[in-house]
Amino acid sequence: MNEHAWQRSSYCGQGESCVHIAADAAGGVKLTESSDPTGAILRTTPDAWAALVRALKETPRQG
Repeated sequence: MNEHAWQRSSYCGQGESCVHIAADAAGGVKLTESSDPTGAILRTTPDAWAALVRALKETPRQG
């Protein structure tokens, strides 16, 4: 991976189907796939990231 301190959820387990996140120098949040960490990197704001996490926590799990 690159210079970012990437983290992944403790819920991820041993699989490679996870999202990695990292803070960037400008205060944003970067996201990438663990299966292809050198591929696309998305950037968002901390507020948008928090809203996504909140929505995911509030949505009942299926399956």
